[in-house]
Amino acid sequence: METYDAIKKRVSVRKYSSQTVSKEDLEKIVSAGARAATANNVQPFEFIVVTGAEKRKELASIAPKNGPYMAESPAVIAVISEPVKYYLEDGSAATQNILLMARDLGLGTVWVAGNKKDYAPAILAALNAPPDHKLVSLVCVGYPKDGFVETPKKKLGEVLHWEKY
Repeated sequence: METYDAIKKRVSVRKYSSQTVSKEDLEKIVSAGARAATANNVQPFEFIVVTGAEKRKELASIAPKNGPYMAESPAVIAVISEPVKYYLEDGSAATQNILLMARDLGLGTVWVAGNKKDYAPAILAALNAPPDHKLVSLVCVGYPKDGFVETPKKKLGEVLHWEKY
């Protein structure tokens, strides 16, 4: 898939088949995340891939609103970061790369949590992350149960401005 195709076809997937995601695909997805742009090339992010059903259920219980996605998806990728000045920007860039790489591989994703959630410290603790690190995102990964359902996006003319607003 070409890059722009992956961008155009990326959607949030909230229902997953039971088919497992290969370790090779998960490593490729995380590798794409690790290659994201970072301020001053600090590369403060790290990734925790959770494939075990019990751990995914534990994460789901900590974040009940988004829990069903984590419990159902075959994998969850936690993007965490050292507490540097631009951790959120750097980690978000890594997360976007993860979303796009997964779509390129025919996998669905949904970004379900971030650093502003009240349960972020509990998620970090459940993952044995260093206590000073920040949770940037939790990304569910798997094969879509119902395919990729396109969501409407604004037309370019609604969001593009030249020279001034």
